[in-house]
Amino acid sequence: MAKKVEKVGVKKESGYLYFVDKKGNVARAKMARGKKKGKGKVEVVAKVGVKKEAGMLYFIDKAGDISCAVMSRGGKKKKKKKKATKKKAAKKKKKKAAKKKKKR
Repeated sequence: MAKKVEKVGVKKESGYLYFVDKKGNVARAKMARGKKKGKGKVEVVAKVGVKKEAGMLYFIDKAGDISCAVMSRGGKKKKKKKKATKKKAAKKKKKKAAKKKKKR
């Protein structure tokens, strides 16, 4: 769940990407479209100076205010395949049974 950090009320224009920069200000950059090369110029829209905490994601919400949410880290852990181990165990049992028959 996100919580509001600072009320800014930035009016968003289409064609721009709005974000919270390293200094905690609201900034925007022209969105890349097509095969245009080079970095777009970043301009500061509102000087806020929000102090950022580690492990938090800061963004501009629909109302144009700065909000933050806890970052999701790690993702899903992969499960070990049990089928492969069962097959190996079955093959070992067959080999042991074959060896016993040869000895008799």
